[in-house]
Amino acid sequence: MGEFLKHPVTGPSAWTSAELAADQSWIYPLSADDIAELETAADTVLSRGLRLYEFGRDDFPLPGLSATLADIVEQLENGRGCALIRGLDASRYDEETLKIIYWGLGLHWGEPVSQNARGQLIGHVRNQDRDYSSKNVRGYTTNARISPHCDPVDIVGLLCAHPAKKGGESQITSAMSIYNRLLTQYPEYLEPLIGGFHFDLRGEGVTDDPDEVTFNKVPVFSYFDGRLSCRFNGKTILDGQAKAGAPLQGLALDAVNKVTELAMDPELRLDLAFQEGDIQILNNYLILHARGGFEDHPEPERRRNLLRLWINLHHGRKLAPEFANRLNTGPRGGVMTRPDAPEGIRP
Repeated sequence: MGEFLKHPVTGPSAWTSAELAADQSWIYPLSADDIAELETAADTVLSRGLRLYEFGRDDFPLPGLSATLADIVEQLENGRGCALIRGLDASRYDEETLKIIYWGLGLHWGEPVSQNARGQLIGHVRNQDRDYSSKNVRGYTTNARISPHCDPVDIVGLLCAHPAKKGGESQITSAMSIYNRLLTQYPEYLEPLIGGFHFDLRGEGVTDDPDEVTFNKVPVFSYFDGRLSCRFNGKTILDGQAKAGAPLQGLALDAVNKVTELAMDPELRLDLAFQEGDIQILNNYLILHARGGFEDHPEPERRRNLLRLWINLHHGRKLAPEFANRLNTGPRGGVMTRPDAPEGIRP
């Protein structure tokens, strides 16, 4: 068992749904000048003949937005752990330009990393008519409800290019508030959660084994360098432990189920309906996110589509070694690119 935080987490990261709903400090509306600056930076990139992923932060200057972008990082690391940028009219841009704007923003926060075996740096979270119950199918390629989890990277950004016809709400919960509930009401669950589990890598590991799991057990809660961090995905924990030949049972199974239950508690969970152009950014060490199932518009061009960025912050928190290597690609490593990835897990 790793180091154990024996007192509740205090401060803005340990919020309830009522507290977050009443607070506007984590919502960042874009002004007309902000949008003009983003468009100018994108036009400059395009006029230089640079394509998506071919430019860096210095090629996408945002001096007018710099203070806001820095405040967003502060909010993510030391505030609520979540941010919402609102006011971008996604319908004004073709997909390439929208991605360039999004990529340029992301570069000011940190380094984007690969999200899947095909090496995507901006992924599409949209229904590809796959069966989420099938082996190694990732939830973001379906329209199914997705249970509370956090992604294996410092922060995740979701830009809503097209909202769903119905449903698909984003559901976010403070992992710090979950820890506090466990500490005060269910302390018996902390030992297995801090001890960690083998997570399923869903056929996207570094070996040719479709049943590869994390080489080491990854703690759900890791207290290191004076900070508590969370890594949780109930489905990949259950599947990973089964693939490792040690299916969860007893206290450990109850502990994982309790985290999921607390993440969906209405007192802790805030539901957000995506508006077109919204950019939701979450610190994966502080926030669990889930998604309601959704119904698409019948027209292909109107189907729900979120553009996803996985980013490691320029100056992210220190992480314990056994916590930082969550994909078998080393500390803070992304998904290993495998061009021969099976069709079932391709984006």
